[in-house]
Amino acid sequence: MSSSAAGTSALDLTDPTTFVRNDPHAFWAEVRDRRPVFWHEAREGRPGFWVVSRHADVVNAYTDAAGLSSARGTVLDVLLRGDDSAGGRMLAVTDRPRHRDLRNLMQRAFSPRVLGEVAERVNRRADELIRRVTLAGEFDFATEVAEHIPMGTICDLLSIPPADRPDLLRWNKSALSSEEADADPYAALEARNEILLYFSDLAARRRAEPGDDVISMIATATVDGEPLSLDDVALNCYSLVLGGDESSRVTAICAVKAFADFPDQWRAVRDGEVAVDSAVEEVLRWATPALHFARTATTELELGGQRVRAGDIVTLWNISANFDDREFDTPRSFRVARTPNKHVSFGRGPHFCLGAYLGRAELRALLTALVATVSRIELAGSPTRVYSNFLNGHSTLPVAFSAR
Repeated sequence: MSSSAAGTSALDLTDPTTFVRNDPHAFWAEVRDRRPVFWHEAREGRPGFWVVSRHADVVNAYTDAAGLSSARGTVLDVLLRGDDSAGGRMLAVTDRPRHRDLRNLMQRAFSPRVLGEVAERVNRRADELIRRVTLAGEFDFATEVAEHIPMGTICDLLSIPPADRPDLLRWNKSALSSEEADADPYAALEARNEILLYFSDLAARRRAEPGDDVISMIATATVDGEPLSLDDVALNCYSLVLGGDESSRVTAICAVKAFADFPDQWRAVRDGEVAVDSAVEEVLRWATPALHFARTATTELELGGQRVRAGDIVTLWNISANFDDREFDTPRSFRVARTPNKHVSFGRGPHFCLGAYLGRAELRALLTALVATVSRIELAGSPTRVYSNFLNGHSTLPVAFSAR
């Protein structure tokens, strides 16, 4: 195709090292100005795809569920290898009308009764963790705090036995990212398979002896008059873990790093000058835990002035949309009082993140615990970025907290 822009082909968006070795914001600023929708050429036998960078175009694409399908997959790496095997079975990679029916089922996991109990545990867990590490001197926030809040929360939601949680965390950390540039891609596949096998076994046991828990609810419910297969139950439990742990974990790490980098913004929150809820939204924008999501065009359509063909892969880059100066004033400034703050970190439209309420509750609990306990946040070393072209963030964050 002839719509590649000069300068926009310099970075390979399929390569995880691209996002570690380069300043992505400089790249995306150029893309938004020069060619906001462009064709990323095929590389090394993998197909090409459309890149959508401006906030308005990304929002329009998210809301066009009829023209842009999720059923083939919503992560670029998966689509470049072929169709997602979970298509039509896991909520995130299902289109209407089945998407609507599955979503109605999964929303029962996020009822006020269930979430009220889980949120109360989140608050206690965050408070206990922050009080403990504040007395520890220098520590790694990623391993000592960030790993435990979201995984503990999602495991509470699913009633995962405490003895199984370390394995689940280990597998999930390997499923979408790595701490090494040359990581074995089969390790990620093996980790995902381990998670699915675990949930398939757990779903079988809960279907046989159901309890008052979310997995039992999913395993015994019906969609279109039929129960989900055990494999489908496992896929949708995996989807909850994937969304509930990875994104929340890197967002929590980003929050603490941002407050260390911008101490004036931390003081504004700590001293009550800016509400915690406002800070939560700015952290979500600043963190942008999912760099992109992907769709497949079901018909020929126009997007950002470009003609997209049926069957083309279309990638929606949240990391660009959330820093688009057409939508956000001085987007490269971390401003906890920012309003309005129409970030797309949870997506938009029919596939708006089912766990958005829980993600916000976890971040609110963390910030509230920090405000209650911590006076000053300082970096104690260089953080380590994850290697991924999907997950955005760090895997380590050496810090020191000074108590109030």
